[in-house]
Amino acid sequence: MNPSSYAFASMNIQENISLKPYNTFQIDKSAKLFVEARTPEEVIKALQIAKNNESPVFILGGGSNILLTKDVQAMVIKVTIKGIEVTDETDDHIWVKVGAGEVWHDFVLHAITNNWAGIENLSLIPGTVGASPLQNIGAYGVEIKDVFEQLSAINRHTLEEEVFTGEQCHFGYRESIFKNDLKDQYVITSVSYKLTKKPQFKVSYGAIQQTLESRGIQSGDFTIKAISDAVIAIRQSKLPDPKVIGNAGSFFKNPVLSADQFKQLQDAYPDVPGYPQTDGVKIPAAWLIEQAGWKGRTFGEIGVHKNQPLVLVNYGDGDGLAIKTLAENIQSDISSKFGINLFPEVNFI
Repeated sequence: MNPSSYAFASMNIQENISLKPYNTFQIDKSAKLFVEARTPEEVIKALQIAKNNESPVFILGGGSNILLTKDVQAMVIKVTIKGIEVTDETDDHIWVKVGAGEVWHDFVLHAITNNWAGIENLSLIPGTVGASPLQNIGAYGVEIKDVFEQLSAINRHTLEEEVFTGEQCHFGYRESIFKNDLKDQYVITSVSYKLTKKPQFKVSYGAIQQTLESRGIQSGDFTIKAISDAVIAIRQSKLPDPKVIGNAGSFFKNPVLSADQFKQLQDAYPDVPGYPQTDGVKIPAAWLIEQAGWKGRTFGEIGVHKNQPLVLVNYGDGDGLAIKTLAENIQSDISSKFGINLFPEVNFI
């Protein structure tokens, strides 16, 4: 069937639409049905249409954390709810409610422009606001749970809106209840954050402080914009632009080892980097992948990025299933060489 569209209950439902423009891996798979939801009411309407037609549903945000391995035989609802609203304010803090369809980095820049601190270390992370609590996104010593207040979500079964607090979200390392117990049961429509007017700069993680110093910026001169600019420069130097080379950013989570496991690894590899956590020692998955010799390797149209081995890439017309196979081969090799299991951040569809 050729791509077509039709109006249903004032919504524009499209058939057999390529999802290549809607996923950062640029994988060319199609959606059986596709609809854009610009308000919570349209989300409910789309869910009702799918329910009436006994159609499965797939919720799509920025498409920056998915790997399409096949056509999606479902109604794809792309959430594009916009809006940034200040809901409360004190001398020290500001509460901001943001539509799930806002581009995450655009919101970060908006916060910096208004001198709202707390998310500057999360600059240039791809995706939409709605995915930020779903994944508990994090970088350079900051995670969403640190600034999260609450979210609103539509129950896919009752079609009613519910509110979740941070405690109810069960945040973990790149995890939340929406990736586990409540997976595929809700559609996030807005997220509220508690930001601060009195920044506490976090520059010890990664190369932030080194980058600031190279720019002649000393600790007394730190600003949230300077931190953001440093993070952007670091990310751009290591990570490929998905508009140029298809990718989903970091493909694997960084593993956390017990103190004994890390000591054993350190005895064999004295230069292994480690970052103490409350539950062990986190080591960079990128270091493991590079040590195992995968960095920069290509396999036809796909491969491991030459500058950042944590990033798997689609150089052109790569296939999602081939990238999944590559990921599994890397996991198997790391397990064999180091006795460490790598787990993907990216969701396989």
